[in-house]
Amino acid sequence: MLIAVDLDGDGAHPAAWRHSGRRPGDVLTAAALREVVGAAEAAGFALATFADSPLPPSRGLEAAGRLEAGTRAAHVAPLTDRIGLAPTLHVSTTEPFHLATQLASLDYASNGRAGWVVGTASDPDDLATVGADSPTDPAEVVEVARRLWDSWEDDAVIKDVATGRYLDADRVHHVDYAGASFSVTGPLITPRPPQGQVVVLAPAELDIDFQADIVLVGRDFTRAVQAKEAGAPLVFAEIEVVLDAGAPGDERLAELDGASPWPDSGRLRHTGSVAALVDLLRSLPPAVDGVRLHPATLAVDLPILAREVAGLFPPPQKGATLRSTLGLPRPASRFARR
Repeated sequence: MLIAVDLDGDGAHPAAWRHSGRRPGDVLTAAALREVVGAAEAAGFALATFADSPLPPSRGLEAAGRLEAGTRAAHVAPLTDRIGLAPTLHVSTTEPFHLATQLASLDYASNGRAGWVVGTASDPDDLATVGADSPTDPAEVVEVARRLWDSWEDDAVIKDVATGRYLDADRVHHVDYAGASFSVTGPLITPRPPQGQVVVLAPAELDIDFQADIVLVGRDFTRAVQAKEAGAPLVFAEIEVVLDAGAPGDERLAELDGASPWPDSGRLRHTGSVAALVDLLRSLPPAVDGVRLHPATLAVDLPILAREVAGLFPPPQKGATLRSTLGLPRPASRFARR
């Protein structure tokens, strides 16, 4: 079982900030980010993800300023040495070439521990942040990102002092992709990432299982079987967590919902003891390879998860790439000579 955890903001619940010690509207600090990521790595979580949205998650008191997820992941990359780091980057509000470059750079900054949660925010207000008129097809963006990561062969950089050549131009390739809403000539401006391909996590509702390394499924576990049949190497179940902590989990949830209701996201939600959560994890069907936990409040739920859940499963090794931790092979470039 592979255990990932989402570390966005103060927690997954909209009212989580009320248990953070912050005042309404306070900007989330870099120190708080470093603290939670450090705690997750020390506990042995395989992967930390960072949710994001083009606009604040709400306009009420719980809204807080924050850097975008890719920047947060890059900030903690050199401060960690084993946990994977996967920001949410949205395909309709991030130019595909820049998206691929940002993720390749994160893979270098983390020495091969980068992932990408494919985001699809595309409401009119989201699109207005970049002046777009219509959403972009996520399948197209994933495809062009993968082509761009392959556009430099592994041995393209030669650093030949005698001839003054930094790279072998014959091993750097144009991708020449023309899609419905964008085109990319390439190549990438960054050499091939350390992992070859950044790990791609795709929510099941996108129906791009064959393009993903990890498909994220909700309560319907038959979807996990379908993802495997479609060619997805790994499937993770999405689980929201409200643990017994000082008060029963259902009472904690009722208090949080009284301030700001937690909308139904389609994920499985566990409310109760940590022992029952462990039993749930061990009872998941064989098609599920891991879970991504969404703690309701990081200040309350994350320490319990770190102490009593993460350590029950094999931790990532120091210096390991995310692909290695997940048991995924490093793919060869599609342009490499055979």
